[in-house]
Amino acid sequence: MDIAALLQDFAFSKYESSCYLTLVANHPSNGSRLSRLSGISRSRIYDVLRSLGRKGLVFEIEKGQYVPLPFDELKKQLRGRFESNLTALEEQLKRMGRETEYDYLLTMHDYRAVVAKARDIIDGAQKELYLRLFPETWQRVQSHIARAHARGVGLRCISMGPMPLIYDIQVLHPQRDDLMEKIGGESIDIVADRTEALSGILAGGSTDPTSIIWTRNQSFIISTRDSLRHDFYHYFLELIHEQGRPLSARDKRIYAFIKGDD
Repeated sequence: MDIAALLQDFAFSKYESSCYLTLVANHPSNGSRLSRLSGISRSRIYDVLRSLGRKGLVFEIEKGQYVPLPFDELKKQLRGRFESNLTALEEQLKRMGRETEYDYLLTMHDYRAVVAKARDIIDGAQKELYLRLFPETWQRVQSHIARAHARGVGLRCISMGPMPLIYDIQVLHPQRDDLMEKIGGESIDIVADRTEALSGILAGGSTDPTSIIWTRNQSFIISTRDSLRHDFYHYFLELIHEQGRPLSARDKRIYAFIKGDD
């Protein structure tokens, strides 16, 4: 990873990044030594040091000897500046803008972005999460689900493969053994608080093209949430009519909950 390039994202020039990082690793130093170690010409190094000094990032402790602002202090400054700028931007946009009239359905194709969005939605849930997940996906977001559960979010989970039944409202999909082959990949469905949804099919491997919809469109959200609720009923019908088994006390409790959770 190019650390100097990362610093440039925080309004450091290329030379300032190189000089500061060199000084962090070699201080105190004079201009001549910094020029040699950083690759910045001697004709430029003192201009760079003066620029960093004006920003409070480099200090001359004695004639010609320089030390850097400690990185933990730099981190505080950068975080404070970023949050302050973000707040100012938010306030300005509120004054300039208006509520959008469009409910976007955005298609995501990058596998890592889909998993990151799934975690983000789960982390933001406040009341309920409807989840229909294959074991592989569940493992990638399990810790985020656990944190949601710990803060009181109600979980309604349909497991699309062998998974431990660790949530109060959770069933195993009755056709889980050949589902991936039937639908052409690993599906993912998450609906949070009836306000946000992530739904679609992950292709055969993590590097394959993916087509997943993320949206706050209410029609899509209601439809997806209702689809998940009906998979619970599918589970109950499979038990009763295909397997001829009576519902257990746990099944009856889940059935009563899902029936009332419209």
